[in-house]
Amino acid sequence: MLGLILGLLIFALPTFAQQAYVKPKLSNPDSWSFVLIPDPQTYMKFERNLGTFHTMISWIKENKDSLNTQFVLCTGDLVEQNDLLNPNGKQANQTSKQQWTSISSAFHRLNGLVPYVLATGNHDYGHVSAEYRATQYDKYFSVEQNPLNAAAIREVGPNLNGASTGVNAVYEFKTPHQQKLLVMVLEFAPRNEVVEWAKKTLDQPKYADHSVFLLTHTYLNRDSKHMPREGYKIEDANYGEALFEKLVKPSKNIRMVFSGHIGAPDNWGGHLGFREDKNAAGKSVVQMAFNAQAMGGGWHGNGGDGWLRYLEFLPDGKTVKVKTFSPLFAISPATRHLAFERSATQEFEFKL
Repeated sequence: MLGLILGLLIFALPTFAQQAYVKPKLSNPDSWSFVLIPDPQTYMKFERNLGTFHTMISWIKENKDSLNTQFVLCTGDLVEQNDLLNPNGKQANQTSKQQWTSISSAFHRLNGLVPYVLATGNHDYGHVSAEYRATQYDKYFSVEQNPLNAAAIREVGPNLNGASTGVNAVYEFKTPHQQKLLVMVLEFAPRNEVVEWAKKTLDQPKYADHSVFLLTHTYLNRDSKHMPREGYKIEDANYGEALFEKLVKPSKNIRMVFSGHIGAPDNWGGHLGFREDKNAAGKSVVQMAFNAQAMGGGWHGNGGDGWLRYLEFLPDGKTVKVKTFSPLFAISPATRHLAFERSATQEFEFKL
């Protein structure tokens, strides 16, 4: 009899866990949120993984009203190879053109529904990974394609080809709490010219009462330290250490920095970074690295198990709650109990 009871309990435990699943929602109905998408490159390089990324985009569309989503940020490495014609079928089975077409068609599903700001990563430059500065980003993304982006953009920074693009840009949003917010996106390891432009832009009196969220691809490492110079061939590059000293620390209104880039096969610890420092105004700057591309099977796996984050900003104007969630796991009752990462590094809150 005891064995029968134990057997029934073991059989029932997954059911109890599944019943405990609660659909993502705001903790306060007057909060607002934004969605942070980690590096999508592994979703793009294998055709079999494209559906998972579209599931993530569909989830954003379906929940934008219930989560009061104001915008979407993506940490870069939009593709695996910027300009490679013949992938070998192991590293990737999609050409660069197919990868760029796939990532742009996915994000374009948000056009007219929610603004999105996309960083460019090392894989978005050069032949395979930042051998030189050229990127195909401008061929597949323009600010005008999303009318909500076009309405929000305020500044455009220097690009190598002289064109006006969203590679280095500033977007302005007014939150539902009537707070003035800028999202500044900077290219991978931004050039000195770009850093100087960013400083001068944020020093303008018209932005003195704005809070700034900075989005760039490479900033924190897995030890939550500012990234030192890496071994890419490009020169005139500012990685995390230099960017903090030249831009973030001297600023008076940068309050948050978001980046991706880092990872380790099926190891969350290698994908995450978090720290706080003071800026020149004595204000705390929250800095967060979030990636997931090697979860779900490593570098050649399923792209990252569908993981993303949504950050809830409470009406007090200070409290921010972070949730790490997978729309992929949330689809099926058999896997919903896995849809939230509950560890202290994945679900937490902080004060601005």
